[in-house]
Amino acid sequence: MLTKTIFSKFTLGTLGVLLTAAVFSGCDSKMESTQDNTASQAQTEKIIVGATPEPHAIILEQIKPLLEKDGIVLEIKEFTDYVTPNKSLDDGSLDANFFQHKPYLDSFNQEHKTNLVSVGGIHIEPMGVYSKTIKNLEELQEGDLISLPNDPSNGARALRILEKNGLIALKGDVELVSVQDIVENPKGLKFKEIDAPQLARTLDDVSASVINTNFALLAGLNPLNDAIAIEDKDSPYANILVVKAGNENNPNIQKLINALQSEKVKQFITEEYKGAILPSF
Repeated sequence: MLTKTIFSKFTLGTLGVLLTAAVFSGCDSKMESTQDNTASQAQTEKIIVGATPEPHAIILEQIKPLLEKDGIVLEIKEFTDYVTPNKSLDDGSLDANFFQHKPYLDSFNQEHKTNLVSVGGIHIEPMGVYSKTIKNLEELQEGDLISLPNDPSNGARALRILEKNGLIALKGDVELVSVQDIVENPKGLKFKEIDAPQLARTLDDVSASVINTNFALLAGLNPLNDAIAIEDKDSPYANILVVKAGNENNPNIQKLINALQSEKVKQFITEEYKGAILPSF
């Protein structure tokens, strides 16, 4: 009886230990699984990038799968003006933005006392001259009205196109020219400065308009087919990825620029826009 009792107690005790071990082993597995899930979630980070709709937001959509492989979720916030995305970047609402070229960025920093910097160039959008009433610039008449972007850098860029096509002459010692720097205007052309997003809407009211390609595309205009004059393809106005100074070497920002300057993006730009937009890397 004593032997059986000892055996029974030993057996029950052993079973209790085994059951307890099994329970804690199961808890450990759940804890490890929870920790793994938490670690996986911690490894997934989000980047918020501001962009104008086309082509910038469309190009950004192409790199979402590339960034997901690096554990980064890309959130794209669309803007329809050139001021808000820089202000949002400066106040920390955005991690980066993609819509502007370096001359515009420099002008914005100077005017608004911001410290935003370029991380790298992505593409060039040749600016074009459009019209609903004439087929070439030679048809412009005395006193005709031309609309231009009202920001200093794009306004200067537009005037340079008109100068290259023989319509006006500009002061030679001014880099960021304005309509006040026109020294020759044989046809007495008049100029109306408008917010860049609104330029396409002025085509019913002006003889011609000089429009940024991204806004021309939104209005259904193709620079190669519809422009009566277009900027040279070697334009220095490459569109850039911009961040707040000090963040340009952030690992996630570096992954972002690497994705934007990838072969996938170069191929997409080439095939999708067929020369209307050109890779700059």
